[in-house]
Order: sequence, then structure tokens, then C-alpha cells
Amino acid sequence: MIKNIIFDFGDIFINLDKQAPLIEMSKFGLSQVTPKLETIFMEYEMGLIKSNDFLNSLCPYLHDATIEQIKFAWNSIILDFPEKRLKFIEKLKVENNYRLFLLSNTNHLHIEKVKESMGLERFNRFQNCFEKFYLSHEMKMRKPNANIYEFVLNTSRLIAHETLFIDDSKINTDSASKLGIRCWNLKVGIEDILQTQKHL
Repeated sequence: MIKNIIFDFGDIFINLDKQAPLIEMSKFGLSQVTPKLETIFMEYEMGLIKSNDFLNSLCPYLHDATIEQIKFAWNSIILDFPEKRLKFIEKLKVENNYRLFLLSNTNHLHIEKVKESMGLERFNRFQNCFEKFYLSHEMKMRKPNANIYEFVLNTSRLIAHETLFIDDSKINTDSASKLGIRCWNLKVGIEDILQTQKHL
């Protein structure tokens, strides 16, 4: 019996354009994400690099781009947050049948952009639906590493087989399922978080 639900954020609640940052950065000469850049992105997602240092570290890869242009390119991944999804999670919260958590690989710049995009009132409505917001850049951990799931289970005193984890990335749900967590690998564009009841 499911008693807890852990939700991912991007492409689960808020829509993303995952190709947009590379398209924007290509305007400044970046043709591909190198292993070194991938490491920088991951370290920033884990909160191991401060935002200013992160933006400055991208300057050598983006010729003639200003810090503001780099920031715009990085944040171009963030799209809209449909009201129907916000109402869905608010209804789930009011029904009070499950403990609700958010677990997201994200970074400080993206969260600030989300607040700006949603507006603080809507963002606060969303955040208040969850018992705990687990964000990778605050935890110094990231999915799909097993330690992030173990941390959430231990910290919030959750039993794995009583917990449903919803994420659009198969590598993330595969990793969580190895710990006994029940998972729904949501297929973006085909499925929607509004269909959660089917998986409980």
C-alpha cells in the first residue's frame, strides 16, 4: 500500500525545453557539451559551485557572450507551469491520503527563474503542498546516485515499498527501484502527472 509519493519537478509539474540551452549557447560558438562542461553542470547542480563562479566558468566556452546572455541561455530550459497541475497537487494535499515530497535535480539559477516565471504566490502555493522540498543543489547530491534516495528515505522515515517515486528519467527510476521504491517513469508528452491515481 502506497503511503508516500515523491515527485520530480521538471517535466512532471513544470514544462521544460531541454534542448533550449544548447541552442542558445550555440549562438556563441558552443557546438557540443564536452565532458568538462558536463562535469561543471553536474557540480553546479550539486551546489558545489556558486552561481557567479558557474556563470564565469562558462565564459571561455561562449565567445563574446555577456554574463546576462549566459544566464538567459542557461535559464531558457524553464517553460510554463500549467495551472491544472498546480490544482492537482493542491487537491492531493487537501485529501491528505499520502505524504508528499519533491525531489529534484536543480540549481539555484533555475529555482530563481521558476519563482520569477511562476510568480512567488503560485510558487509558494506549490511548495506548501509538500512536506519537504528536496533539491539537489541544497543536498550536495543528485539523482540517479543511490545516496540521494537513501537520504530522503532515512530523513523522512519512509519505507521504500510504501513509497511511489515519479520521474521522467528512466535512469532515475531504475536507480530508485533497486532500493525497493515503487516507480513510475512518466513519459513526457504521452502521460501526465494528472494520471497519478492509476499508479497508486
